[in-house]
Amino acid sequence: MQCRAGCGACCIAPSISSPIPGMPAGKPAGVRCVQLDEGNLCRLFGRPERPAVCARFSADPLVCGETDEQAIRLLSELEQLTA
Repeated sequence: MQCRAGCGACCIAPSISSPIPGMPAGKPAGVRCVQLDEGNLCRLFGRPERPAVCARFSADPLVCGETDEQAIRLLSELEQLTA
């Protein structure tokens, strides 16, 4: 599966414990990453300062669903189950 351009769910729903430029303590679940632009695209995509956890994420129907809204819901549920 290819990421849906402009979805941004993986940059909002999950917590990220590693430092992100502009968020040195990481990102809490449900908080929009400061590196997510107005079009919901990552400003760090393909750059070395992008957190490894972000670079390793792969879009999958089980976590991304069929819509951006489903992706937020599914990723939020997974975050709660693994908290």
